[in-house]
This record gives sequence, C-alpha cells and structure tokens, in this order.
Amino acid sequence: MADPAELALLRRARDAVDRAYAEPLDVPALARVAHMSVGHFARRFRDEFGETPYAYLMTRRIERAMALLRRGDLSVAEVCMEVGATSVGSFSARFAEVVGMPPSAYRGLDHSARARIPACVAKRADRPRRR
Repeated sequence: MADPAELALLRRARDAVDRAYAEPLDVPALARVAHMSVGHFARRFRDEFGETPYAYLMTRRIERAMALLRRGDLSVAEVCMEVGATSVGSFSARFAEVVGMPPSAYRGLDHSARARIPACVAKRADRPRRR
C-alpha cells in the first residue's frame, strides 16, 4: 500500500490522463507529473490502479472514442485523431481488442436504447474492459 504522499502523486498522474487523454502522452511524461522514475512509476501505478499507465491512457481514449462513435457524425479516422491516437490501424485494432468489435461496427450499432439509461449507470456499463 502506498503512503499518502505517493498515492497523491499517482492520482495526480492519473488525473492528468483523464484531462489530457487526447494530447501526446507517454509513460515518461506521466512519471514526471508524479515526480518518480519511469520504472517505479509504472510499477506503483499498476499496483494501485490495476493496469499499466499506458493501458489506462488507452482505456480513456477508447472510452471517449465510444462516445464520439455513438454520436455518429465523425468518421473512424476523425475519431481516432480526436482522441489522440496517431494511427487508425493501431487504434482500430486496440478498439476491437477492448470493445470486442471494430470501431466501424460499433458506430453502426443502434445506440438509441442507451438514452433511456441513467447516465451514471451507462457510464459504468460502457467502461471499456480488456478481454
């Protein structure tokens, strides 16, 4: 278990991902936010939050991409760039790995039933999970 000061630094880095997921972020940059070495930061982040910093960043990006794809007014390539991914192919592969279908198939689904679900429930249900 992390001491309170270290946990606060780890949360600061996690919050940075939540705020700036679409910007170019990498583990060394996040380690600097937490004032830790890259190796120590990566180990402590995984210990505290259950996934690596990179996996957490990709989860945030995919979560936002899901919301943009549900809207339906952007292409998959536009969504890819909007969430900070640089390669449509890599983004689509990761999206399919996490969501279980490619982004184009997800975009084509009927999401109208989701409007009747309370936002707090939908947010939890929509959280991407590694398969």
